[in-house]
Amino acid sequence: MSGSGDGGGRGGLVTVLRAPVAARTWRELGFLLVGLPLSTLYFSLAITGVALGAGLLVTFIGVPVLAGVLLLCRGFGRLERGRARALLGMPLADPAPVRAGGRAGALASMGALLKSGSAWRHVLYCVVHFPWAVFSFCLALTLWAYGWSSLLYPLWFWVFPAFTDQPGLQLFQNDDYSFYLDSPLAIAATCLAGLLITLATPWVVRALTSVDRVLIGGLLGRSRLDDRVRELESDRGVVVDTAAADLRRIERDLHDGAQARLVALAMDLGLAKEKLTEDPEGAAAMVDAAHGEVKVALQELRDLARGIHPAVLTDRGLDAALSSVASRCAVPVKVAVDLPGRPVAAIEGIAYFVVSELLQNVSKHAGARGAGVDVWKSGGRLLLQVSDDGRGGADPRGGSGLAGLAERLDAVDGVLLVDSEEGRGTVVTAELPWRA
Repeated sequence: MSGSGDGGGRGGLVTVLRAPVAARTWRELGFLLVGLPLSTLYFSLAITGVALGAGLLVTFIGVPVLAGVLLLCRGFGRLERGRARALLGMPLADPAPVRAGGRAGALASMGALLKSGSAWRHVLYCVVHFPWAVFSFCLALTLWAYGWSSLLYPLWFWVFPAFTDQPGLQLFQNDDYSFYLDSPLAIAATCLAGLLITLATPWVVRALTSVDRVLIGGLLGRSRLDDRVRELESDRGVVVDTAAADLRRIERDLHDGAQARLVALAMDLGLAKEKLTEDPEGAAAMVDAAHGEVKVALQELRDLARGIHPAVLTDRGLDAALSSVASRCAVPVKVAVDLPGRPVAAIEGIAYFVVSELLQNVSKHAGARGAGVDVWKSGGRLLLQVSDDGRGGADPRGGSGLAGLAERLDAVDGVLLVDSEEGRGTVVTAELPWRA
């Protein structure tokens, strides 16, 4: 235990000693030093442009001026994001492009810019960052210059007696008394103070750039609303694809199942009709066989309707519907449903579909002797858990079944978690919004 602590302490000491010459320190220092001239440019153009555009709003000229300033500030933001990625290592996503809502033309583009919250955040960054850039530039440059110059003072203090009439660097003067850094003790103290400042400077620089990270991430990055819009667009695509796949499955099941049986039944009844007068016994046998086909076709249609949305789910809820699904599983299934009420119909339908698919996987692939289904509510979420004692090894990345379930759940802000070790069974937990 002590050896581990000593190793950690030595590692921390090495990190502190190496920090002044580390590449990260120099990149962050460069970010702060370059930031001041750039921020001065941003601030000057943004303030001037916004003031000019606002003053000209009494005429139409103010609108394109403001739109031009917003567009210019978005360009500044792109430059700042590039600097942050290169020098600070920030994984920063670009904000969503400004869209004119399907309309074309300069007026539509200007209107979209003026209504863009992202564009105005870029303007705010150009204004707010300037005073911070002044402060961080002065502090970082002062610490860096004083630290290194004091640390290296023993190497260059000879310049004063060699080229001036002073014995060393003058620290202060009071009337007739002057204090110079020329004695061995004063030189050593200066070097020690420089060492402390030099060792502290990287951490001060890191703290200063952390504020820049917050400003850039909050004002120039992709907003939560943009992320949510992208997520909803993706989820909409998943929902559309899932609905299309379900329609194709229903069409295929009807075509290959009930429709084929009904066509054959119509042909058999036609033949029985023709044989009715010539061979009544043969026609009766054909009608009897057709009656059996009608029962099979009706059962297939019931199974298909149950797969779309079972009547028992609508009438009696998840408890009865999942018990019905469990009774058709190839292995014994224990069902436990503890719900204070019923969620919305769409969530109930997805929950039923998820459990049905998971129990089908248990029947076909798990090699289990038993399974369990647990359903409960936690806060504003509906949780489903399907477990089995089979061979395990289920991987959502290895097939389309679990991946498809995960996509369907993600489309309604749900989550699918799979815990499946080889030889230890599988536990699949699904989490859905309640939305009662």
